[in-house]
Amino acid sequence: QVQLVESGGGLVQPGESLRLSCAASGSISRSYSMGWYRQAPGKQREFLAIITSSGSTNYQDSVKGRFTISRDNAKNTVYLQMNSLKPEDTAVYYCNFRFVGTPAARSSWGQGTQVTVSS
Repeated sequence: QVQLVESGGGLVQPGESLRLSCAASGSISRSYSMGWYRQAPGKQREFLAIITSSGSTNYQDSVKGRFTISRDNAKNTVYLQMNSLKPEDTAVYYCNFRFVGTPAARSSWGQGTQVTVSS
């Protein structure tokens, strides 16, 4: 069982930055990937970024160049640096943890952290 605790959300103005963190704890004994998703009101949850155990990254096109995912393996923590935020980035942001070789349905999710971009 893996637990995820997210932090770093808040209210910012357009053009500002935020850094989200997600710390994983529990029985972490093998390789894993971690990612970020978001869900805006009335919309489905959407993929934003993922970082594998080897450090490879992949991003949704709409956030490429503005968002950067990184991880600290010693702390089992993943970060999402978000720059040049726009009102359309307003959503609840979720962290995802998935052991290598396990199906998506068995991945773990954080509780979510609200990001609001508004002037």
